[in-house]
Amino acid sequence: MTPNPLPEKDFPWWLVLVCGVGLWLFYEVLANPEYSAVLSTLTKGIWITVMVSVVAYLGACLLGLGLAVGCLSRFLILRQVCRLYIEVMRGVPIIVLLLYVAFVLAPLGVAGINAVLEPLGWEPVRTRDFPLLWRAVLALILAYAAFLAEIFRAGLQAVDKGQVEAAQALGLNGWQRFRHITFPQAFRMILPPLGNDFVAMVKDSSLVSVLGVGDITQLAKVTAAGNFKYFETYNVAALIYLTMTIGLSLLMRRLEVRLKARETR
Repeated sequence: MTPNPLPEKDFPWWLVLVCGVGLWLFYEVLANPEYSAVLSTLTKGIWITVMVSVVAYLGACLLGLGLAVGCLSRFLILRQVCRLYIEVMRGVPIIVLLLYVAFVLAPLGVAGINAVLEPLGWEPVRTRDFPLLWRAVLALILAYAAFLAEIFRAGLQAVDKGQVEAAQALGLNGWQRFRHITFPQAFRMILPPLGNDFVAMVKDSSLVSVLGVGDITQLAKVTAAGNFKYFETYNVAALIYLTMTIGLSLLMRRLEVRLKARETR
């Protein structure tokens, strides 16, 4: 079967169907008092979900880019250390890493800080001073950095070496070559997988509910446990997540099309 060379030109019938069903569901939610009460409760957790997703993704991008550069370094030890981190983190389920960071690494970190502060006469730090919200964010950063590192590495290696050599011949140093030649071209190539991982981050942010963080999923669990309306509550939660993820997918697709159009000019 020959693939369609221009799939982005297809009329989005799937989007029409999704929007139709979504509008009908929103109408049912707003018209039904039970759904409306659940929606008003769950919307309080949207900003937590958004904040966790954005902060964790930005942190994971920075760490992942550093790991990718380290994997391509000329220093063997740095390459091996970065590769070790990536393989270990990719092999651990995110929920296990979340619990490990929250209840193992966080207390160990606090103990290490106190070992330095106490001889100086400073007041010791308590583990509860490190909020569970930020432990969850840290765990997501550590987990997603490993996956994003592989995306960045593939993009950096896909840049034509001839362009890098030409920039070097023009006298550009390593940082200038990376900033003006390598990274801009790599970013355009890896934008789709980066967008996919951001959508995945929004969904995986629901895992922070296992720590009691008041995001959409946690509020849905508490609400359903209180009113015993599991069907209505989780329908609303799913609708909120679908609205966020589909909106992000459309935004990323639009950005990808604009970048392609700019390249053809």
